[in-house]
Amino acid sequence: MVPPAARALRLQPQDDVAVATAGIPAGTTVDAGGETVLLRDDVARGHKIALRAVRRGAPVLRYGQVIGFAAADIAPGDHVHLHNLEYREFERAYEFSVDARPVHLLPESERATFRGYVRADGSVGTRNYLGILTSVNCSATAAKQIAARMRYSGILDDYDHIDGVVALTHGQGCGLAADGEGIEVLRRVMRGYLTHPNFAGFLLLGLGCEDNQIAALTDGLPLRADLRVSASTIQELGGTKKTVAAGVERLTAMLPAADRARRTTVPASELILGTNCGGSDSYSGITANPALGNAVDRLVEHGGTGVVGETPEIYGTEHLLVRRAASKEVGEKLLERIAWWREYTAKNGGSMDNNPSPGNKAGGLTTILEKSLGAVAKGGTTALADVVDYAAPVTSKGFVFMDTPGYDPVSVTGIVAGGANLVCFTTGRGSAFGCAPVPSLKLATNTPLFEHMADDMDINAGGIIDGTSTVEETGQAIFERVLAVASGEPTKSESMEYGEEEFVPWHIGTVM
Repeated sequence: MVPPAARALRLQPQDDVAVATAGIPAGTTVDAGGETVLLRDDVARGHKIALRAVRRGAPVLRYGQVIGFAAADIAPGDHVHLHNLEYREFERAYEFSVDARPVHLLPESERATFRGYVRADGSVGTRNYLGILTSVNCSATAAKQIAARMRYSGILDDYDHIDGVVALTHGQGCGLAADGEGIEVLRRVMRGYLTHPNFAGFLLLGLGCEDNQIAALTDGLPLRADLRVSASTIQELGGTKKTVAAGVERLTAMLPAADRARRTTVPASELILGTNCGGSDSYSGITANPALGNAVDRLVEHGGTGVVGETPEIYGTEHLLVRRAASKEVGEKLLERIAWWREYTAKNGGSMDNNPSPGNKAGGLTTILEKSLGAVAKGGTTALADVVDYAAPVTSKGFVFMDTPGYDPVSVTGIVAGGANLVCFTTGRGSAFGCAPVPSLKLATNTPLFEHMADDMDINAGGIIDGTSTVEETGQAIFERVLAVASGEPTKSESMEYGEEEFVPWHIGTVM
């Protein structure tokens, strides 16, 4: 009899490899869905086992798709990883919209609701924060001191309906061209946060002489009638000490009005769910990502929106997304962004296969193609409704793709700027992450991680491997938890005050 530990997961009948569900020593007979193979090497949990012979140079399939090419002859029972599997470019057919299926919307009487903050412009927040937004790195220290005084002085104790004060600082704002892509991307992020429904008020803080002037940031920007905004610079106020005192005074004056906000029942269609994966492992594409994709499908059925980003981490799967594009125009927008990334990485001496990370590899991922096939599962199965630029407003309902880097804080910063009012973040290695002012649910891909980092993880998707849950059941659990968190239930990352340092706008362009 095959020992229970000597089990591997084969996802599609045509796959050349299966994934070990536990560490397995050489010489063990491994069962992969009824097909057995004698293991020739020790294989760690989450790593791949060859189920059939693959000649050098031939493609290797997982998920029923190419994840790389054999760098040496591979025999049944071999450990398949960096030593015998490599990335190569290959031709992909772009068949526009052939798999795009109409979104099935539930009758309104059957749609879910949550308790959110309805703002003056009709947008809906899941939290109620005051923010300090800096125009330049030079005002970051003062902003953090203001936030710390507001947070730890007891000023907020009498305001039960305010979630806190968050300082949004960054390392940009000067030493760059006064116009062009670099500063426009920064301003697009800042405008997205300024108009975000999770804020009741803002202090805009600059130095005074920077390229990224506050006036240019707010010029022509329609702000909500119920959003309180005060703008100042350190040079205008007379230095750092006076700026901190003035900042505390101005934010304190906003507290009574901000505290009058109350949650009301609103439809789930008001949710824009941002998704991201970080510290991925070989289980990401088996458990947490497809379960999150199932939750996205459910949200779309209720009229809501799910956003996937990380363009470098869907590379190699763009042909699958193009097949789901709602129109040829949407598919072409995605391919334009892929072409931009190829040029961008080449210009900076890199390439699109400069991935996975060391942690991803330790978790069993070998090539960007394999990583992308797991990452794209976060988008579920519905039609790709739109493709938007980094930090651009997300206005379409359904499944939307945003062009972002794969670096987690930069990616999520753009998605939140686009309007996401809740985030689900999957991880197999154990990423530490939050994104105030937006609550972030952490989804563990495997049970050992969930138990080892229990204080950081909100949901365990590892039951899909353990046999205690299915993708559909876990997807339903994620969807229900999303509604609860949107209604005010705290997440683990919020309890540990994650979020300020994770505000990282994408830095594009020359530093001068």
